[in-house]
Amino acid sequence: MQRLLRILDRIEDAMSFGAVLLLVAITLAVCLEVFMRYVLNDPLVWVVELSEYALLYICFLGAAWALREGNHVRVDIFLYAFSQRWRQRFGVVSSLLGLGITLILLIWGVGATWEKYVTGAYNPTVVEFPSWIVLLCIPAGCLILALRFLRHTIEFATGARSDRTGYETEIG
Repeated sequence: MQRLLRILDRIEDAMSFGAVLLLVAITLAVCLEVFMRYVLNDPLVWVVELSEYALLYICFLGAAWALREGNHVRVDIFLYAFSQRWRQRFGVVSSLLGLGITLILLIWGVGATWEKYVTGAYNPTVVEFPSWIVLLCIPAGCLILALRFLRHTIEFATGARSDRTGYETEIG
């Protein structure tokens, strides 16, 4: 079991690294686009579209890693008001809700991606990128995110994880 958990961690690390690379690529592409448009008066027509696709990929590639690192949005002050036992209970409930929502998005993403693949749909834009490639990040990212939520649910339920608010290290 520990081996599978380490594999999940490595997949999350690789996906988040991919998200970082995409962010760097977007930054460089936009800088190049600004230079080409305003200095050379020869704009690059593909930068905006591919940047939009990359932003979608960044979101889904980095979601599981962000959850693992505790970087998702949560109401810390609410959690801080409760005992450790209640924080664990809230952790189970919130992880189950996240798992449920992620599974719904995963099922939708698989269906939508498969439909676009089977029909051979393309986005009617300048780049004419295959639609299924654009959507592929949704089921891929949601699968890993669902596994992370499942892991959190089990850890909260068994007491192996407590939802630390972050105040423990800041206050003392």
